[in-house]
Amino acid sequence: MSAVLEIQKTAPKTEVFQNGQILDARLISVKEYDQMIEYGILTTKDKVELLNGVIIEKMPKGIKHAALNDLVGEIFRENLGSKITVRNQNPIVLDDFSEPEPDIVLAKPPRKRYFENHPTPEDIFLIVEISDSTLGRDRFAKGLAYARADIRQYLILNVQDQTIEDYRQPNADGYQSKQTYRGGAAFNLVAFPEIEIKVDDLF
Repeated sequence: MSAVLEIQKTAPKTEVFQNGQILDARLISVKEYDQMIEYGILTTKDKVELLNGVIIEKMPKGIKHAALNDLVGEIFRENLGSKITVRNQNPIVLDDFSEPEPDIVLAKPPRKRYFENHPTPEDIFLIVEISDSTLGRDRFAKGLAYARADIRQYLILNVQDQTIEDYRQPNADGYQSKQTYRGGAAFNLVAFPEIEIKVDDLF
C-alpha cells in the first residue's frame, strides 16, 4: 500500500509578498514537513529548513564557515564535556511550524534521547549561527523565532566583523538583551555561568 501524506486542511495562513502583491500563503506544519522527508518529497539534495511554516533555502557553506562550524563545536566540547550534547547543523523543533537546522546547538545529554525525536526548546541550552551571507536572516527571522520559543541564549558569530552577538532574555517580541563581543573579550553561558568562552578562541 502506498504511503499517504496527511494534509492539515485547517492549517493557518500568512501573507507573503510576490511581485509587489500580497498573497495568502498556507503554512506548513512540522508534521507535514517531516512526512515530506519520510516519503522522499524532500531529499538530502534539497538544502532547506522549515521556519515559521515556510520552507526556506539554506545558503551553501563556504570553506571558512565549515571550518568555524567544526571549531566552535570542538571549543564547547572541550569546555563542557559530558554536560552537553553538541549538534552540528541538525534539526530542532521550536514549535508546530518551525524545524530549523542551526549551525550549532548545545542540548541536554545523553545523545540517545534524540534517537526518536529532535531536540525541543526544553532540551536546548544554546543556539549558535555562524553568519556571513545570512546575517540579516539570522538576526531577525531566526532571532525572533528562537526568542518566541524561549531559547535562553542565542549567539551569532559575525564572520566578516569577527564579533560575537550575544542575545538573551527572550520573549514574544524578540530578545531584550544584546551584547557584542570583540577580540580580547570573553563571555559566559547562561546555562553554565561558571564557564568562560574567549572570543579569540572561536575565530
